[in-house]
Amino acid sequence: MKIHIVGASCAGSTTLGMRLSVELGYPYFDSDNYFWERTDQPYTVKRSVELRNELLKKDITGLNDFIVGGSLVSWGEGWQSAFDLVVFLYVPPEIRMQRLHNRELERYGEAIFTDAERKRQYQEFVDWASAYDKPDNPRRSLAVHEHWLKQVTCALIEIRGDTTVDERINIIRESGYLG
Repeated sequence: MKIHIVGASCAGSTTLGMRLSVELGYPYFDSDNYFWERTDQPYTVKRSVELRNELLKKDITGLNDFIVGGSLVSWGEGWQSAFDLVVFLYVPPEIRMQRLHNRELERYGEAIFTDAERKRQYQEFVDWASAYDKPDNPRRSLAVHEHWLKQVTCALIEIRGDTTVDERINIIRESGYLG
């Protein structure tokens, strides 16, 4: 089973993907590891679309079962038909943004407030992430995700709301798609 878990930043796709990986015994691949180059200051240098696609395809080629977490909507054609199941997560913006703030504070500490460069990067990220629910946002947004989901050629499960990881796993299991 080839599973893709997608949603806005801090909707919980990584958490769900890693947990499903353990429960199902499938390898988990996080799109951030392909989207971003490894640098001393993480999440600052983007890879080209071609390179990120090449790297992810190399890692999943030949696998019958795997999970990819994170958005692939801007990665080009072909990803809409690369999976057996897509799980879309939507969390209300106020909850998602609080999670984002907590995660950034955990990752970088008080530097998001005290270091000028880290503060700038944090604010840019918050501005980008908070625009997700705006209907006129042409970047990665709810509208862009919903459009992409209409093009998916496999089974689709949408989980909307502030649900726990256990609740999400139960929804996926009860769907019957896992066999």
